[in-house]
Amino acid sequence: MIRFLDISNHTLFWYYLASNLAYLTMLIVALKTSTTHQHRLQSHRLAWIKESPLVPPISIIAPAHNEQGSILAAVRNLLELDYPQLEVIIVNDGSIDRTLEEMREEFRLRPVRAVYVPEAKSAAVRGLYRSDVDERLVVVDKEPGGTKADAVNAGLNAATSPYVCVVDADSLLERDALLRIMVPILADPKRVVAAGGIIRVLNGSEIESGQLRRVRLPRKSIEVIQVIEYLRAFLIGREAWGQGNMLMIISGAFGVFRADLARAVGGCRSGAIGEDFDLVARIHRHLLEKTADYRIQFVPDPMCWTEVPSDLKSLGRQRARWQKGLLDVLWSNRDMLFRPRYGKIGSFALPYLWLFELFAPVVEIVGIATIILAACLGVLSREFFLQFLIFGYAFATVISIGSVLQEEITYKRYNDWKDVVRLVSYCFLEHFPYRQLHMIWRLQGLWQYLRGDLVWKPLKRKGLQSAQAP
Repeated sequence: MIRFLDISNHTLFWYYLASNLAYLTMLIVALKTSTTHQHRLQSHRLAWIKESPLVPPISIIAPAHNEQGSILAAVRNLLELDYPQLEVIIVNDGSIDRTLEEMREEFRLRPVRAVYVPEAKSAAVRGLYRSDVDERLVVVDKEPGGTKADAVNAGLNAATSPYVCVVDADSLLERDALLRIMVPILADPKRVVAAGGIIRVLNGSEIESGQLRRVRLPRKSIEVIQVIEYLRAFLIGREAWGQGNMLMIISGAFGVFRADLARAVGGCRSGAIGEDFDLVARIHRHLLEKTADYRIQFVPDPMCWTEVPSDLKSLGRQRARWQKGLLDVLWSNRDMLFRPRYGKIGSFALPYLWLFELFAPVVEIVGIATIILAACLGVLSREFFLQFLIFGYAFATVISIGSVLQEEITYKRYNDWKDVVRLVSYCFLEHFPYRQLHMIWRLQGLWQYLRGDLVWKPLKRKGLQSAQAP
């Protein structure tokens, strides 16, 4: 028994150390690439992109399911984006509230007859509508598909532009977000086939007429900790993976894809739980099998602001669903592991996701349980426990602080020094006790997936309308 506890404890120690060293490496890479990106962005005139008739059109796809509290603000935000040629496609995915009625009344929707070719699999489409207020607005009304992937596919089938941008209907894009995210694509249109932007936490900020007027840090502790999570995941994780052309996830809240390529892979699997991860994995597989020279980029400053869960129940449901989506896509692409034809994706990116993302809750919960048991039995070494705190808790906390400081040095979205101090202070709470709670939610997601519970459970949201400034 003592031997087992010793092995388990040291396994967790080396696991934490390896994970934190990986993040430290990514932080160093991200610091370098952020500087490079800022120089590259300064060499491109966004005003020229905005005014040029040569810029390729974009179709924005925004799935909406029971979004009556957010839909009008979201649609106004999308229609007011700075981009020369834009089509906005709202996919009403079987909403049972007033989502469709709100849009019909506000934007004077009229039924249209248009060619709809279902190249990507989705539930049946009930009707297509176009706005008499702004002809760029198209609404696809469809039967509920049960997943966001199904709605994205319906929007992809209706899109008419060479590029599609997938966003969430409960998120807000900054006015120049499309111009910025298209910079790497316009710089190398033959090789760059997709690009993802950064997602920020909207809670606490002020919105007026569908536009973000003032960025403020949320008041609730559970929301502040999510701000740190998002900063670390995007400014460190995805920036570093994108630099190595191993980016596996472009957030479903804001990502641009070449439309012909998205259709060539059949869009998302209609039953995919993590549609953003699934589509990127399918594109990687398709292009690697064709030995194509391509890149999938991450752009760290075109901002998308999204409302995050503000209660533990909703946050737990969200994180469990994310874990189910992770397992779903990794299992579907398990044949890519360590196969030479899939290059760095099969050799580094996917193994990392299996080891440090999918298995993380199992390894950490078992390891913590054995540490507690060893302490109760009086066989826990003080030297080991001290090393565990230093290389597990303290090391991870320093990396989180690094992500916050990187944000303030490079992008400076939180201008009030009190907000920065609050963010740094919450870094000490992220890895205890929040991380352990997060591990339990992820374990629940794994268990739900294994027993076949794939139901999309609703989250409690305030809606964008409620966040508007007086």
